[in-house]
Amino acid sequence: MAQLPCGEDPEPSDRFPAGPLLVPVRPGPSGCVARIFRTPLGDRTAVGFTSEHRLIAALGPEQTWIRLAEPALRALTALLGVTTVTVDPAFTARASRPLKPVVPALALRAA
Repeated sequence: MAQLPCGEDPEPSDRFPAGPLLVPVRPGPSGCVARIFRTPLGDRTAVGFTSEHRLIAALGPEQTWIRLAEPALRALTALLGVTTVTVDPAFTARASRPLKPVVPALALRAA
C-alpha cells in the first residue's frame, strides 16, 4: 500500500467521482427527467445507485433508470439548485397516502 506524504491525506469532505450510477428517472415532456429526492433533514438531493439490485431494493422493480457518471448527474441537477448527490441511500419512505392525480384547470371548468 502506498503511503501518502504528510499533509497529502484527503479530507473526508473531499468529493471523489462515484463512477457510473443508475439514476432514477420519471417521464417528462421531452423524455426522461432525473428524480430529485429529499434528505431526512428536508434538503433536496440527487440520488444514484451503484447496482440495479440496490436501486430495486430501495425503489422497487418498476422504477426506470438511466446510467450517468456522477459528474454528469451533478451538472444536470446543479441547474435546479441541487448540489448534493446521495449514493446508495439505504432507507426510503413510501407515500403515507395514495397521491391524487393532478386535474388540469380546464377539466374543472368543463364540469
